[in-house]
Amino acid sequence: MIYITLFFEFFKVGLFTIGGGLASLPFLYDLAEKYTWITKSMISDMIAISQSTPGPIGVNMATYAGFKAGGILGGIVATFSVVLPSFIIIVIVANFLNKFKNSKLVDSTFKGLRPAVTGLIAVAWFEIIKVSIINVSKFLQTNNLFDVVINFKALILFLVIFLLNKKFNKHPIFFIGLGALAGIVFNM
Repeated sequence: MIYITLFFEFFKVGLFTIGGGLASLPFLYDLAEKYTWITKSMISDMIAISQSTPGPIGVNMATYAGFKAGGILGGIVATFSVVLPSFIIIVIVANFLNKFKNSKLVDSTFKGLRPAVTGLIAVAWFEIIKVSIINVSKFLQTNNLFDVVINFKALILFLVIFLLNKKFNKHPIFFIGLGALAGIVFNM
């Protein structure tokens, strides 16, 4: 039964995610609220792992979540189902591409999708901040601003790496490694 659930849930993620793997995060957070086999903290782990490994983020996250839920077969099912909608859509679009290549309607549709994708990524960014830097769960229950808990280690790490990234023109893998090293040191 878990494999059927994985197939349909990740098929929906693949079908409705437009704009890359980070745009799938709101859908993954929805899954975390519906099922016990994925949690919001696991999504943060998935983001870190997906950013550090080769391949598309959405596919890596589907593989990780599927593996956690159903082992190796679960990872295969989730990966296959998250990629399947894109494959189907690409085959269909390729058949009609020349016919609609200069269509103003198609161009307008893609221009209209840009703000929606930006919104999905902004929601994902906010959710990552809530999980990793700012804990607002008690605040949401009490509405008392003093109940907001800030993870200062994570905040300082974010700010240091952000500023180093802006100052030095290094490859992103350098900052990923630096962040991983700092995470290991902070958790010792």
